[in-house]
Amino acid sequence: MRPPAILSLALASLWNRRGSAVLTILAVAVSVMLFLGVDKLKTASQDSFAQTIQGTDLIVGARTSPVSLVMFSVFHIGNPSAAMTWETYQWLAGQDSVDWTVPISLGDSHRGHRVVGTTTDFFQHYNYRGGQSVSFAEGQAFDDLYDVVIGARVADELGYSLGEDITLSHGLGEVSFLEHENRPFKVVGILNPTGTPIDDSVLTSLAAIEAIHVGWETGAPSPLAKFTSADDVRGMDLTPDSVSAVLVGLTSNRRMLTAQRAINTYPREALVAAIPGQAINEVWQIVGAAGNALMAVSAFVVLVGLVSILTSILSSLKERRREMAVLRAIGAGPSHVLLLLVSEAILLAAIGATIGIGLVYLANLIAQPIFEARFGLTLSAAPPGALDLKVLAAVTGISGVMALLPAIIAMRASVADGLSIKL
Repeated sequence: MRPPAILSLALASLWNRRGSAVLTILAVAVSVMLFLGVDKLKTASQDSFAQTIQGTDLIVGARTSPVSLVMFSVFHIGNPSAAMTWETYQWLAGQDSVDWTVPISLGDSHRGHRVVGTTTDFFQHYNYRGGQSVSFAEGQAFDDLYDVVIGARVADELGYSLGEDITLSHGLGEVSFLEHENRPFKVVGILNPTGTPIDDSVLTSLAAIEAIHVGWETGAPSPLAKFTSADDVRGMDLTPDSVSAVLVGLTSNRRMLTAQRAINTYPREALVAAIPGQAINEVWQIVGAAGNALMAVSAFVVLVGLVSILTSILSSLKERRREMAVLRAIGAGPSHVLLLLVSEAILLAAIGATIGIGLVYLANLIAQPIFEARFGLTLSAAPPGALDLKVLAAVTGISGVMALLPAIIAMRASVADGLSIKL
């Protein structure tokens, strides 16, 4: 019996048991889809995470760990333990190796969304995924003291539009009892979605951050804060005393290490200069452990799917003993019986894995615009690559090996045992 004949017989046998075969194929397809889906989400998350900020050579702040500095300044997670003085910021901005700087001040919020004090240079120099610049869906950058620009998710979740009046809160809670009620702001710009923490941010000027804290020097409103109107504040000196962090662009990447060393050893204030890419990679090594755990779980699910093939073949052996005996009686050797059952297992696995790979790419096409708009994740819609082919080969090969057990059991069954009627 030649291999094509065995393959044809295996297909006919599966068709005869198509009910259980379809269920087995579905189990393999779903498990492969889960494994590849988790891998693609992990890859998309890593790419999005790594490309949250680009084009910035250094992030400078008061002495802390580089990871902590990047987490609160870029991802808006956590708070700065100290601030950099304005005089030190001016020294930094005046260095020959520095091309541009974007100061950032954090500490307030609006209904759970971070308020970021900065300058209009932020919109010019902050780049993300592939070097894209922040752009406006509506409106423009802040110009007046009480102007704010809001991220896409802030506008979507809170239903804000241009011209809306909002008040900022002291602190970072979603619900705050300390509102800067007597100094309202107006929404003058709404940003396009970026898939970065900017989408959840409310951006305003550094002077505005100082303005809302007039009379709040102790962390709570004083009589000065209550009786000083928004117009009264306009006439005050609103130069900030400090900033939380500074995004720095250098004149040349070759000067990065020299600039970093000069900042880290600045004698008048304890500073740290973090290279964003390095710090983000360190963070991903921690966060990526969760992705690796999900990959391990999904790999176990694939193994369970392959066990279903083994179970299906083992459970059908008793019913097929006469079939095996007839094949032996008409001249099929033991090796033909073994190859038949192994071929069935390989076919079930190959068909199931192929369907699973197809479902992953179909799901990608459907979910890609949703994930990109909602989470900033760009799912790959490229044709099946090396990993997909490796999974297909591994699933097929493992199923063939696992099928050897029932195949050997069937091969050893005698013709007489199969044809005899047992009472």
